[in-house]
Amino acid sequence: MKKTLLILSLILCGGKMMAENYTVKSPDENIVVNVETGAITTYSVSFKGQVVLSPSPISMTFDNGTVIGRNMKVTDVDYLSEDKTLTPVIRQKSKTIRDHYNEMVLSADKYQLRFRVYDDGLAYRFHTDFADSLKVLSEEATYCFPKDYNTLFPEERTMLSAQQPLFKPMKLSEIRPEQFCSTPILIKIDDKARIFISESDLESYPGMFLKKQGKYELAGKFAAYSLEDEKTDDRQIFPTKRADYLARVSGTRNYPWRAMIVAEDDANLITNQLIYKLAPESEGDYSWVRPGKIAWDWYNALALYDVDFKAGVNNETYKYYIDFASRYGIEYVVLDDGWSEAWDVTKTVPEINMEELVAYGKKKNVDLILWVSWAPFREKLDEAFDLFSKWGIKGIKMDFMNRDDQEMVDFYYTVARKAAEHKLLVDFHGAYKPTGWLRTFPNVLTSEGVAGLENHKWGSFVTPEHNVTLPFTRMVAGPMDYTPGAMLNFHEKDHKIWFNLPASVGTRCHQLGMYVVYESPLQMLADSPSNYYREEKCMEFLSQVPVVWDETRVLKASVGEYVVVARRSGDTWFIGGMVGKKGQTFDINLDFIKGTKTMTSWEDGVNVDIQARDFACRTKKVKQGDTVTIKMYDGGGYAAIIK
Repeated sequence: MKKTLLILSLILCGGKMMAENYTVKSPDENIVVNVETGAITTYSVSFKGQVVLSPSPISMTFDNGTVIGRNMKVTDVDYLSEDKTLTPVIRQKSKTIRDHYNEMVLSADKYQLRFRVYDDGLAYRFHTDFADSLKVLSEEATYCFPKDYNTLFPEERTMLSAQQPLFKPMKLSEIRPEQFCSTPILIKIDDKARIFISESDLESYPGMFLKKQGKYELAGKFAAYSLEDEKTDDRQIFPTKRADYLARVSGTRNYPWRAMIVAEDDANLITNQLIYKLAPESEGDYSWVRPGKIAWDWYNALALYDVDFKAGVNNETYKYYIDFASRYGIEYVVLDDGWSEAWDVTKTVPEINMEELVAYGKKKNVDLILWVSWAPFREKLDEAFDLFSKWGIKGIKMDFMNRDDQEMVDFYYTVARKAAEHKLLVDFHGAYKPTGWLRTFPNVLTSEGVAGLENHKWGSFVTPEHNVTLPFTRMVAGPMDYTPGAMLNFHEKDHKIWFNLPASVGTRCHQLGMYVVYESPLQMLADSPSNYYREEKCMEFLSQVPVVWDETRVLKASVGEYVVVARRSGDTWFIGGMVGKKGQTFDINLDFIKGTKTMTSWEDGVNVDIQARDFACRTKKVKQGDTVTIKMYDGGGYAAIIK
């Protein structure tokens, strides 16, 4: 049986068959996609003359007996090109985005196969034109690589997952048949390119995982449709019975884009916006959306001190958070778990008077966002949205979904649309990776799907090396709610696990650098206001750093080792740097600034080898073309403002 499967894999992933060939290239002609149709449909990709993806079969099987992509008879071929400028509602990386691609559409009986190729990546999708609704039984999405490339493998144990993996360095040949991962995944093609695999426009369809198939191959793995589920005691609903199909679908529809970024170096991964460009444009008015920073209560366990009231889930505590936010120009305070009854998000606990808190915040120019667990929220969806709007709440942080089957993906879209109708922002936690939400729903400002700072409450595995891997992996898919801002900092060897008094691994400046390196238009300040009040120098930076950007430049980049990013907001530049295990020193040319400016920097201090929280704040005059030296200690970082 194993020998038969191996032969089949060789035929599908490398074999030659009688087929028609179609080719589409990127505008700069560096990326070439070759599609072969016939008994099977495969596509292959080359970059600058080197094959980076061998012929890889794609198809979809439906319950009406149709298998699209097999025995494909192409009736028409259309080519088109687009070169336009997008102006995003929310400026995650830049004020404008060039949308320049060539596209090839292969038409067959009742379906189309569309390939879109940019200078920095490509994507394909199926479109069907069946008369009736039907079921998707399976999808074949394979990635057959010509060599034993290195990967950063985001392994998962189950598809009931919050998708917060560590990215494990593994060769394709080292991945065992039983192993699978969530997407995105990063693959290094020798020293010439990096391949990033994810998806965009995931509407009413399960998300894609990847499993091992063949020696150097990966194949799509999808959660089946949920037929039955049950509640748990911890405000969860989990499937208990699944169907023998993936999705119930309309006969006429687009399917998700299977996206592949092709980056020449690590730096280009950070500036890539392919997932955003592939997503549908938003509809309606989103001018009301206000990105901003958030004072967060859960990471720091409401641990206040130097106050004359008992800290906890009560109005006095949240007024303290509001006062803190107001003092430093922070736009929001989030009320995390505990403000409502467990299974009824329309009823506050006795200690919370929501109308009073909202009114207090209004006087201080601070708005409130409410945490909700998805299952209780779903039970009173419309009532909760109406009530939150009546209260004057400005957003929700929805948590614990931990799935991306079709039912859950549909729920995400329902929440995004209804929140927009009520002019509410959304932060998805316990979430799968973003698939273009920021373009389609600009009110969905950020999402988790990342092993972030909160993990320090129960472990030490979120290391500086992990932190310096994220900008090249998870963050490439879209905004990332890592929730930075720890003011208690230890080196990895000294780190202790304190659930209610958590501390980060890495230096203080490693945390500050995150606010420039990490993209999140709704960015948390995770630590206790009482701690921040003792750190006035750090708050000088945190109160000024924006959450949206007009321009992004990657100055230094190596996955898992170091990253230095410069971002512009208006006429002001911000620089953020982070390193992994090993410290780094870089000379940075300030050729991107104009004229003479004042540069204020936050740097790892002279005693940072002993005290990870030690830093120095320095100010000097700089001008265009000057060179500045950035020195970061092991697990260290850097932050600067140039204005």
